[in-house]
Amino acid sequence: MQPAPPPGVRIADRIREAVADGRPVLALESTILTHGLPRPRNLEVGLEAEAMVREAGVEPATIGVVGGVPVVGLDDGDIRHLCSADAVVKASTRDLPVARAQGLDAGTTVAATAWLAHRAGIRVFSTGGLGGVHRGAAETFDESADLPMLAVTPITLVSAGVKSILDIGATLERMETLGIPVLGYRTERYPGFYVSDSGFPVPARVESAAEAAAVARARDALGLDAAVLVANPVAADAQLDPVVHDRVLAEALRAADAAGVTGHDTTPFLLDFVQRATGGRSLEVNLAVYFGNARLGAEIARELAA
Repeated sequence: MQPAPPPGVRIADRIREAVADGRPVLALESTILTHGLPRPRNLEVGLEAEAMVREAGVEPATIGVVGGVPVVGLDDGDIRHLCSADAVVKASTRDLPVARAQGLDAGTTVAATAWLAHRAGIRVFSTGGLGGVHRGAAETFDESADLPMLAVTPITLVSAGVKSILDIGATLERMETLGIPVLGYRTERYPGFYVSDSGFPVPARVESAAEAAAVARARDALGLDAAVLVANPVAADAQLDPVVHDRVLAEALRAADAAGVTGHDTTPFLLDFVQRATGGRSLEVNLAVYFGNARLGAEIARELAA
């Protein structure tokens, strides 16, 4: 049974109506806009992604927090505000009460976006990359809140895997432990966000949006609660050169260790290092990943609504 939306969450009328009518809706996260892209490119990408999803016959539902209120289905004004405001934070599910009480603006992480989307009745969500288990987690216990949230949120999530700065092998092991199905979209290799092959296999493969939707329906028929993860690799001709990727990643990890960077500061440090070291090439890969996942997510949303 679909849970009722919390009273503290604002759901746009167009999203309520589309869900009630059984029309396809695709959730999109906002941290790529608030924390992942420079201005004004962030606004251009946010509006372009929504337009692309609409052209595919699907209602886009970009999710974020405006003035402390989580919003499912940001309008253009909301997106412009989050892309230009100076004090926008990043909010996972644990941060939503603080953001609400203090009236903060926030981009929502995968965990928060998935939770809000599911509570609004949205069945499919596209993002760039997932959070996962960090390198050295055996000592630090540093693991993204995305994983435990996805274990209890029955949504279909399209991503290009987890960023290669993480411990991908350990992340896949945690997904298995948490009972999260992982599907390779037209691949038997798990993608590593910037590269199409992380070096690890996926447990199952699908060839089409229809096959991915069939797995989601089977999950629902069985009464299971975990998300279905669709791993959609970036095209080989759009990926970061694997040799360059491996070299830059090793340099970034050494730089973080030398600077004593730990905890929640690690990911932004490493991503910034990679972007600078590749002359901005990693940013272009990020965009190719995001738009590719939005396209596939829209296809799956149409299949589930059919």
